[in-house]
Amino acid sequence: MPYFVYKIAPGISKIVKNLEQMDDFEKFKDAKNYAKEQRQQDSESGYTYKVIFAENNIEAEEKLQEQREETILREWEK
Repeated sequence: MPYFVYKIAPGISKIVKNLEQMDDFEKFKDAKNYAKEQRQQDSESGYTYKVIFAENNIEAEEKLQEQREETILREWEK
C-alpha cells in the first residue's frame, strides 16, 4: 500500500477540508521527506501537508475527512 501526500488548504470550517493530492510513494521515508520539503517551501501560506497510508487515494481522502475526538489533556500535560 502506498503513502499519499496531501496538501490541505484552510477551509471555512473544521468539517470542510480542501484536499489536493500531491504525490504518492512506496516508502514512508520518501513521502516524509517530500512533505517536509513542501512545508518548508510553503511555510507562510497556511497550507498543511499530511502523509497518509492507505490502499488507494479514495480511502486516503476518507481518512483525512473523518472527524476525530480531541484528546483530553490532563493537568500535568498542559
